[in-house]
Amino acid sequence: MATTGALEQGTAAQWTRRHLLGLRELSADDLRLILQTAESFREVSLRPIKKVPALRGKTVVNLFFEPSTRTRTSFELAAKRLSADIVNIAAAGSSLSKGETVLDTVRNLEALKVDLLVIRHAAAGVPHALAKRISASVINAGDGAHEHPTQALLDLFTIQEKKGRIAGLKVSIIGDIAHSRVARSNIWGLTKLGAQVTVCGPPSLLPRHIEQLGVRVVYRLDEAIRDADVLMLLRIQHERQEAVLVPSLREYRLTYGVDQARLAHAKPEVLIMHPGPVNRGVELDSRVADGPYSVILDQVTNGLAVRMAVLYLVAGAPKLDEAEG
Repeated sequence: MATTGALEQGTAAQWTRRHLLGLRELSADDLRLILQTAESFREVSLRPIKKVPALRGKTVVNLFFEPSTRTRTSFELAAKRLSADIVNIAAAGSSLSKGETVLDTVRNLEALKVDLLVIRHAAAGVPHALAKRISASVINAGDGAHEHPTQALLDLFTIQEKKGRIAGLKVSIIGDIAHSRVARSNIWGLTKLGAQVTVCGPPSLLPRHIEQLGVRVVYRLDEAIRDADVLMLLRIQHERQEAVLVPSLREYRLTYGVDQARLAHAKPEVLIMHPGPVNRGVELDSRVADGPYSVILDQVTNGLAVRMAVLYLVAGAPKLDEAEG
């Protein structure tokens, strides 16, 4: 089915937000709209010519102050498949290395009449602060340990694709919750759509009072695995820790690493998820990461459709049939 026909009339008009900064401020209806739009765009990547003219004439800048493989590549491909012009800028190759401030860099890019800025930064809140100071739209591609909204959206999309629903499912997020922007965004998204979320990890890697976000807290891995429909594994975020918070990777693996023996106690057809990069042999055994219940590569594939949807909605794109004319 052609994407033009799949997208409902006025889909972009229903989206009223100029930016996508996090899932905390989105409603359940906002989330459903993004997932519905992503479903409409998924078939574009299956075409012989993987492109639609939805964002023709728009300019998207990927401004990444932290390393990235999946997110940056996914946003670049998403923009290209929507026929937008795309510019990639890394901090090391920009005037930031000469002492220019982030705000001055962004204002100079805005002076070039760009339409959307996709920003990843090590400091929490940077995309939010910039969104208040510029007229271009801002999409948060990860800010410190705060949020990673498009990763959570592609996780929601994958769960819905594989399970047929999100409401009522039991999802366990296991690992370094305290330093994970992915965990925070997923907690907001999953709970808004009716999932029951459990977080599990050593006390040193769990934020204080996290149960106030509506999640269950457990410290034993077997308890997190039991009855879960989805297991979402996270790596230890060494780059965001100011102190050593686990005795050793070996001890962490023995206590919280998911291998085939532990997976034997899980529900049949449990989903194994990971935002990547996977530290094999630490939080996840290779036989589990590559096993029949793993949807890790499906997450990557679905990230493209989700980011196409986000770019399309945030850009306030015209209807595709108008763009084709």
